[in-house]
Amino acid sequence: MADLSAAPAALLTTADGRPLKAALARAQQQAKRRAFLLVLPLLAFIVVTFVLPIGQMLHQSIYNDKFSANMPRLVAWFESTEPGTVPDEAAYEALALDIRDAAVARTIGEVGTRVNYEYSGTRSLFTSSGRKFRSLEPPYKEAVLEAEPKWADPAIWATMRQVAPAYSTNFFLAAIDMTRNEKHEIVAVAEDRQIYVTLFKRTFFMAALITVACLILAYPVAHLLATLPLKWSNLLMILVLLPFWTSLLVRTTSWMVLLQQQGVINNTLVALGIIGDDGRISMMYNQTGTIIAMTHILLPFMILPLYSVMRPIPPSYVRAARSLGASSWTAFRRVYLPQTLPGIGAGSLLVFILAVGYYITPALVGGADGQLISNLIAFHMTNSLNWSLAAALAAILLGVVLVLYWLYDKLVGIDNLKLG
Repeated sequence: MADLSAAPAALLTTADGRPLKAALARAQQQAKRRAFLLVLPLLAFIVVTFVLPIGQMLHQSIYNDKFSANMPRLVAWFESTEPGTVPDEAAYEALALDIRDAAVARTIGEVGTRVNYEYSGTRSLFTSSGRKFRSLEPPYKEAVLEAEPKWADPAIWATMRQVAPAYSTNFFLAAIDMTRNEKHEIVAVAEDRQIYVTLFKRTFFMAALITVACLILAYPVAHLLATLPLKWSNLLMILVLLPFWTSLLVRTTSWMVLLQQQGVINNTLVALGIIGDDGRISMMYNQTGTIIAMTHILLPFMILPLYSVMRPIPPSYVRAARSLGASSWTAFRRVYLPQTLPGIGAGSLLVFILAVGYYITPALVGGADGQLISNLIAFHMTNSLNWSLAAALAAILLGVVLVLYWLYDKLVGIDNLKLG
């Protein structure tokens, strides 16, 4: 019986005589190939504009060859000796010859800048030594110390040993206010230099506060949009989307006009007699201004996910709960609110992620007290040119965002993410 049932299946062929199984497999391969070719442009776009830049950023956060590429002899001496070894004649010879070559190649400033990231004030030491070491003769140790006595400082040699490898985790340590001492142990930096952890805490706190403020303001607006007649909800939706048609810079500068001590809000309060002219409220260049301006700017990103979830909810559900004896609060809490949780989660996640990476608004409105970690990243990219530290700070922010996605997936489920 097994042979009789298997024989007809083996004889099944297509109209042109090919085996049916082979023809189906070939058709499936062609369908997969066509589908891949259709998404290939999008895949290439994502790789070029998203994956490669992030990969380069992560690489930059642990890679800096300014010292190793320009001081090869000294790097070789560090590799051949143990940490804590007292510099000998060979070490000073390598130092003198490398500094001389770097000065001729005009890269001594890059070397000094790399060391200066870990030990402040050493860039000038390298640049001045580049001029003084051009005519040094052996014995190099005596000649180097006579030309520049600061090279006898063990802390400088310990710092150079730390920065000698092209790949290092020192920038991540600096991003969390940590460093390595002369014994290569990880220790906290001096209290007067601990700024990054404070900025991270301020950034996450303010982002959470802005997210809560946006949720409180957006929920009733989204509910109104979802329950109004279509012609009125469309009009209100235009008002919600109107900020997207206005430049972010214009919106931010408008808040500067409104919030300053001689601005519209303070002048109105003084005119109404609520406050005196000498009691004007300071709402600019502090955290208050940053929170107000960013809440306004990010509010649509909370309204739209909430509206997309609320719109399909039938009003009859709440009416049915009310008819069964539930109060308005109970009907809202047990019937309506649970159905809007995907929108709450999506909007909160979107607003929080946008808030932690915002730059223009805190820079213009926040001042010293209202700036976020993104402003310091921009500073290192454009002013101090410490791109590796900027990349390390950005990588930490990226890690926090990925953790948020993971938590959202565990608590709500990424399949329930509704953005519109």
